Amino acid sequence: MAALHRARDNKLIDALERISPVQLEGTVWRVVREGHDVLIPSAAGGRWDDGTFDVLYTSKAADGAAAEAYFHLSRGQPVFPSKITHRLYRLNATIKKALVLADLGAVARLGVDTTRYGALSYNERQQEYPRTQEIAETAHFLGFDALMAPNARWECMNVILFLDRIGPDACEVTLDHGSIDLKKWQSAPLGC
Repeated sequence: MAALHRARDNKLIDALERISPVQLEGTVWRVVREGHDVLIPSAAGGRWDDGTFDVLYTSKAADGAAAEAYFHLSRGQPVFPSKITHRLYRLNATIKKALVLADLGAVARLGVDTTRYGALSYNERQQEYPRTQEIAETAHFLGFDALMAPNARWECMNVILFLDRIGPDACEVTLDHGSIDLKKWQSAPLGC
């Protein structure tokens, strides 16, 4: 059964329609659990994913991808998991129609309380995620094939790919950078 949508916010539709789509091509980074397919979508319910379509979270910086993975791995756990291994991948993405929210000001203008952007604990995410998920769903509805927005954990941009909107050749793995120890990463970022 398909997910039911509540009525879309007409002011949000108007605001997104005023933003010109941008073509993007270049390197993005992704950290995945060892043995998992790099191009398999993220689990539903993330910051920019309401679960009605598949997204692939990537970052413009390797440290940004590592910061996101670290956050999600450590969420609400008193002890950081030591047996789970991850790998860092460089990908090339070609996006024809991206919605670019270039800074927190652009995100705030769409109704997100950016004073708490990324500051809430994982368990409190429902105080922030509904609006960002609504923005992404509306962008998807309007035909955008990706969303670029500030990373909540690192000083860089994330690129969220809408997998049903991009072609099969729009994103390819160009380098398996190898295993990444996220616990060690926290004290010694990659710098790439």
